[in-house]
Amino acid sequence: MSSLLSNYMQKEEQLKQLQAELEKLENDERLKAELEFKDKLQSLMAEFGKSAADVIELLDPKPAAAPATTKAASASSNGRRKRKLKIYKNPNTGEVVETRGGNQKTLKAWKDEFGAETVESWLVRVED
Repeated sequence: MSSLLSNYMQKEEQLKQLQAELEKLENDERLKAELEFKDKLQSLMAEFGKSAADVIELLDPKPAAAPATTKAASASSNGRRKRKLKIYKNPNTGEVVETRGGNQKTLKAWKDEFGAETVESWLVRVED
């Protein structure tokens, strides 16, 4: 029975903490400004009969068009997506290796010599 009481008291304390956090948020001017913006945006959307998706499409039409072109590109290459280009730079020699797969000759030699984790830390950047 005491564990039930303990659990109740713990939940009561958590509730007090959450109420304090909520009160702090309610007094935050940034939140007030965001809520005001949201209310005005929703009333404007209702006035013009627009949905959130309509607004997103209007403001940024690219994301809706991008998946269609990506599908077409991947289908033309044997149904497989092109691997990302990884660029490694050996800090000891300054030599740079660019590869789309892990089977590159120099990269394999580096991994044999220095270990895979060390060579992965030499990753400079990844490109599409």
